[in-house]
Amino acid sequence: MYLLILLGNGTLITISILDSHLHTPMYFFLGNLSFLDICFTTSSLPSTLMIFFSERKSISFLGCAVQMFLGLAMGTTECVLLGMMAFDRFVAICHPLRYPIIMSKDSYVPMAVGSWFAGVVNSAVQTAFVIQLPFCRNVINHFLCEILAVMKMACADISGNEFIMLVATTLFTLMPLLLIVISYSLIISSILKIQSPEGRSKAFSTCSAHLTVVIIFYGTILSMYMKPKSKDTLNSDNLDATDKLISIFYGVMTPLINPIIYSLRNKDVKKALKNLNRRFFNK
Repeated sequence: MYLLILLGNGTLITISILDSHLHTPMYFFLGNLSFLDICFTTSSLPSTLMIFFSERKSISFLGCAVQMFLGLAMGTTECVLLGMMAFDRFVAICHPLRYPIIMSKDSYVPMAVGSWFAGVVNSAVQTAFVIQLPFCRNVINHFLCEILAVMKMACADISGNEFIMLVATTLFTLMPLLLIVISYSLIISSILKIQSPEGRSKAFSTCSAHLTVVIIFYGTILSMYMKPKSKDTLNSDNLDATDKLISIFYGVMTPLINPIIYSLRNKDVKKALKNLNRRFFNK
């Protein structure tokens, strides 16, 4: 499965670089998303499988901290990046004539870099505060070093960590989600004004893949981090089995299905794949 994730996302990155027709903001963001999925999976899946199949099921404190940092950094970056991609789709559909000006290289490159920067900074701050906590136990009730699972082992007041997490969730999860909701509200309104069914279908197809990924991604994230305190508190000793399943889906299934979703109904991607196949395999 890990190899399939590498193959699918690696292929999208390759065609977005080699095919000149895909040198657009949309596919630049998509290439970043694919690279993000590879980084996240590589930071968690191989080490988790090694621990699972080894007799000594343990991870060093440093290894746990690195895994926690990378996981949170990749997750935050994806939240912000999906918001940037929604804005890109909004400009493409609602302001097509101004699209080359608004979404020039001077705009979309800093947008992508800013997404990565936000993820790294947020993760560095939260991880730094968590690793300074005193821990009463050394057994994590999770498949990997996920920040909530690690915080549950602390035997000190974690209200400060909770506040930082609340602020970070608002800035880097809910604000991009708000941008996505506003963008797609305006997109849907613009699509409904198109007279021809063919035009509406073409306009919707340009953003349907991204919208599907957003629903899957935010559905898993919000179900984990936005639970009522009565159901899942940070001081609880037990981690809901549903959380573990959601974590597996987010960490494995999402990076696996993202390339499929983006290529399934995308004529440009299909054409680029055929060109890539002819270029390397039909010589």
